[in-house]
Amino acid sequence: MPAAPARARAEKGRATRECCLSQRVTQQPTGTQAPGKVDMTLAAAAIELPSGQTMPVLGQGTWYLGERPARRRDELAALRTGLDLGLTMIDTAEMYGDGASEELVGEAIIGRRDDVFLVDKVLPSNASRRGTVQACRRSLQRLGVDHIDLYLLHWRGTHPLAETIEAFAELVDAGDIGQWGVSNFDLSDMTELLEAGGNSCATNQILYNLTRRGPEYDLLPWLREHRIPVMAYSPIEQGRLLGHPQIAEIAARHGVTPAQVALAWLLRLEMVAAIPRSSKPEHTRENAEARDLYLTEEDVAALDTAFPPPAGPQPLEML
Repeated sequence: MPAAPARARAEKGRATRECCLSQRVTQQPTGTQAPGKVDMTLAAAAIELPSGQTMPVLGQGTWYLGERPARRRDELAALRTGLDLGLTMIDTAEMYGDGASEELVGEAIIGRRDDVFLVDKVLPSNASRRGTVQACRRSLQRLGVDHIDLYLLHWRGTHPLAETIEAFAELVDAGDIGQWGVSNFDLSDMTELLEAGGNSCATNQILYNLTRRGPEYDLLPWLREHRIPVMAYSPIEQGRLLGHPQIAEIAARHGVTPAQVALAWLLRLEMVAAIPRSSKPEHTRENAEARDLYLTEEDVAALDTAFPPPAGPQPLEML
């Protein structure tokens, strides 16, 4: 792929998406507010990345999607419904279904590439300088696109971080990716990343939800200090949060679902995005409506009691 044309196409796509995102504003409460309570609404509609580009705060995950042909129609409809509702960030990885998820995403976004903020991930085993470039171009082929907006190292592996960073820079220069980041990096990994020359890291995608609050003690403060946004995967703990009585009580009080409460808890936080997975259009709509839920101070306090924040450092968990 010639570098100059690819870069031009990437810049055109990014400019189109940034224009759309720049028209979004921080969402303001419109519902009824209990007397004496302060609504905790969406922190912002989009997050500014270190590069100055923006990333939607609520997107769509695709782990396990694309692996079962019988579910393909529903999964495609779920992703397209998300795009219609403004969930324009789609996260995938070469690991998911050994590329099957990428192929599903590629089919879902045909004719809509300029609307999508596309996130993909390289396996650590492929993350040498040459291997990263080759893996990215295989992903581009499966996706059927000419660039990926945000390309992540899926987790820390054995290849030197400096090699992976060099490969990311090469891909940016070629127009194959817009920017790069990491996933599942703990505090020590992040400090090593910056020491290896990773000052252009755009995000750290981590396991973060009400039951996985360990990052709040040291990792999240460090990321905020360095202006590196968080992308929270498994924000509903793969469905395990849905039956918790405290979440159910708050959901009933607001007339919403437990999933929406769990998502709203994340979306109120500065510099945090979430990528819930959905395989059906109705669940995608439910996720999108979480942007309209305003948790009160009372709600947040009750969740803190049910899911206490960490009292000390904890190793970063991952799924």
